Amino acid sequence: MRKVYYNSMQKLSGAVPFLAACLMAGAYADAQQGGGQRASLKTASLETHEGLTISAQPWTDAALYKEKFPKKSPFAAGIVAMQVVFRNDSNESMKVSLDRIRLSFQIDQDNRQEVQALTPAQVADQVLKPGGKDPAKSRARIPLPVSIPHNGNDKHWTELEQQAETAGVPANVIAPHSSVQGLLYFDLQGQFDLLNGAHLYVPDVLVMENNRSLTYFEIDLSRPTGK
Repeated sequence: MRKVYYNSMQKLSGAVPFLAACLMAGAYADAQQGGGQRASLKTASLETHEGLTISAQPWTDAALYKEKFPKKSPFAAGIVAMQVVFRNDSNESMKVSLDRIRLSFQIDQDNRQEVQALTPAQVADQVLKPGGKDPAKSRARIPLPVSIPHNGNDKHWTELEQQAETAGVPANVIAPHSSVQGLLYFDLQGQFDLLNGAHLYVPDVLVMENNRSLTYFEIDLSRPTGK
């Protein structure tokens, strides 16, 4: 911040009310235009290198889903939504292979697993498919996501698929000095305690101008920046 020096107490006293008004206006604008987002990022986990910052925050509170999914919540079906932000502070465009992102965690001492993100169609399948989770299999290996073939989808499926797509990450290219954010979805079959030791693995980020690959990102979700 640039420092401004005043030569007299009269100028300083005149400036104080003006500066106070500016600060109040700025605080109000923050609250109305993204202050809530910045506050949430204080509790997100992140990793930064080579000009790119990736932050991730799992939505483990059912209330967070109500705005994006007012009728059927993925969380109630055992799916966790992960809010991710890709911030490019470099002078070059970057491309992230979203389909290669994995959520990794320890199921038990000898069993480490990686889960692929669900597509919006798979989210709708998992939420609306008949039956529930089997509590007896609560620590079983989580299966890979699959798409269920449909002979025409009803309006509820279409509505939920569109909600998941709208709330998802809208693009895989991040322009210089800009950000892209949205949700990734992982089916944990209700085993949300696995997130306590989970990592978000982002292995494929490319600098587009020179086709250069960045070092992989492995974000420790147990270490939010606010702690």
